[in-house]
Amino acid sequence: MGSFIGDTWQEWNGRFRDDVRRLVKGDEGSIPALASRLLGSPDIYAHEQREAEQSINFVACHDGFTLNDVVSYDGKHNEANGEFNRDGSNDNFSWNCGVEGPSDDPEIEALRNRQVKNFLALLLLSAGTPMLLMGDEVRRTQRGNNNAYCQDNELSYFDWDLVERHADVLRFVQLLTAFRLRRDATLEGTRLTLQELLERARMTWHGVALDCPDWSGKSHSLAFTLRSLNDRYAFHGIINAYWEPLTFELPPVPAVNAGTWRRCIDTSLASPDDIRPWAEAAVHSERTYRVGSRTVVLLARPLAPA
Repeated sequence: MGSFIGDTWQEWNGRFRDDVRRLVKGDEGSIPALASRLLGSPDIYAHEQREAEQSINFVACHDGFTLNDVVSYDGKHNEANGEFNRDGSNDNFSWNCGVEGPSDDPEIEALRNRQVKNFLALLLLSAGTPMLLMGDEVRRTQRGNNNAYCQDNELSYFDWDLVERHADVLRFVQLLTAFRLRRDATLEGTRLTLQELLERARMTWHGVALDCPDWSGKSHSLAFTLRSLNDRYAFHGIINAYWEPLTFELPPVPAVNAGTWRRCIDTSLASPDDIRPWAEAAVHSERTYRVGSRTVVLLARPLAPA
């Protein structure tokens, strides 16, 4: 990856898939890699004049687990392929949330739903070009088969009943996409290299305390603050991949000529509060934010009165 010369090639970023899966799964040592993936993978793509869009970010594709199966299976189940489960990758960086395969346990199901939304939020909020596997927006499953190319049957078909069954996830993706399009509108007419984009965003990293990110191998959380390229909004993101809630300090809001923080995304909340359009986002005036276990949060505020 990152080896093509010039500005015409885009590449699948397999490192994004693997590093984000490790982080959401809860693996140790995942935070430094996550920071690079959020930034468009400058360790891979920042050389020469490459743009952020040249990194095609994804967490699932036609090869491997669907996103639903990443959070539902610890291992592949390819017996139906007739190769004694020897085909397909063994390195899936998946976690079944406590039960292998389908579960009627409401706590397991709620955790899986939240983990799916965590993946989708990290994918669609990261710098780069996002790629979404068909059906991941409604939790399509292949029942743990990660090499279903030979299955011309219901295992690999799209089940349209999922659109209603997982309408909250579909809504989450729709609003995330609208948010990203609105954010990217500030780039129209400009061609910025990845390095130029990062310089203008003025990213600041945090941990549970402001300006104190924990880059250690035991860390499972990270927060960041950045400004929109048109200087109209500030954003504060929090990723808590730890299995317990954590309380994070928030950047102070200037007393003059600034708006308060609003909660745009909190994947621990039930729909429709998991994601809200700006006009409907709840005001958060406290100096801290308690983030649920295995949760992604995004706050935003105008830099001048709206």
